[in-house]
Amino acid sequence: MPRKPRTAAVVGGGIGGLATALSLRSSGWSVDVFERAGRLPTAGTGIGLWPAALGALDTLGVGARARSLSRPQTAGAFLRPDGGRIATLDVAALERRTGDVVRLVSRPDLLALLYGAAGEGAVTFGACIGDIRTLDGSYDVVIAADGLHSAARTALFGPRYRARYVGASSWRGTVDGATGSVTETWGEGLRFGVTPTSGDRTNWFACAVLPEGQRDPGREAAALRGWFGHWHAGVRAVLDRLTEAEVLRLDLYYLDPPLPAYVKGRTVLIGDAAHAMTPDLGRGACEALVDGVELARALAATPDVPAALWEYDRARRPATQRLVRAARLMNRMAHARRLTGLRNAAMRAALAVGGPPG
Repeated sequence: MPRKPRTAAVVGGGIGGLATALSLRSSGWSVDVFERAGRLPTAGTGIGLWPAALGALDTLGVGARARSLSRPQTAGAFLRPDGGRIATLDVAALERRTGDVVRLVSRPDLLALLYGAAGEGAVTFGACIGDIRTLDGSYDVVIAADGLHSAARTALFGPRYRARYVGASSWRGTVDGATGSVTETWGEGLRFGVTPTSGDRTNWFACAVLPEGQRDPGREAAALRGWFGHWHAGVRAVLDRLTEAEVLRLDLYYLDPPLPAYVKGRTVLIGDAAHAMTPDLGRGACEALVDGVELARALAATPDVPAALWEYDRARRPATQRLVRAARLMNRMAHARRLTGLRNAAMRAALAVGGPPG
């Protein structure tokens, strides 16, 4: 007689939630994915897939397709507003250390790839789970993948563990035309990043130290030109091509204090719900992919679900919380308004002894 499959509920149909669902289904689980949005997003900016994330996509069986949709990061540098070089990213060193490079892909393309692999009907859209605890008892395991401002995290651990504003707002978007390398330009409390992305387009972002929630409707593009329009030619080339309609503005947050555990009973948190970090290392989506694969691996290794969840917690919590701290430190350095010469020297020294793990 066939064994009845174990069951899982995934709350959140983003990158981490879809990766988890795919990985569990490959192990024979029956998985329901609940996503509050009405459909997959069709617009969004680019993300970098670090080697560990590419390895997770390989495990999911979509690594080759992800590589075909993306482009490798072949060069990179941190610059001053006048275009002078602060430090160079040693892309070759990362490849020597890990066997792979960072690959740049648009977020909608990655989501569509994961959704397509999961199959039509794999996600219930428009499904808002008010309290994740109501699912307890109906599934063998419940996975909270509901993002930065996770309602599941609050329900399980209380309001003390929440996303906190770092003191900087961000703008991002894409413009037509390709760029050859990744650059991040640091000024005094300001920065501007440019990266290649798929489809012969350029992904860009900007940050400024401002009060939380401040907005300038209809004039965000003009504000960016006012802050950055006198910076070097690479920044000005992007500013010349962007339009108001393409500018997405978001404040930057991170989870503080860190959670004491990613597990409560038979419920487990992954991705930003567990370890929201500032985007300074480009690792948020990558760690969500790794979470999904590692969680499924732990659950496949033992029939005891609570024991498997604690094994996942032991493997993932220290590693991801170190990245949260490192990203926060990078954010503080990038947005310094004083002693920027010392900051730049510290950045050069940090890159000289090796960057973050791949």
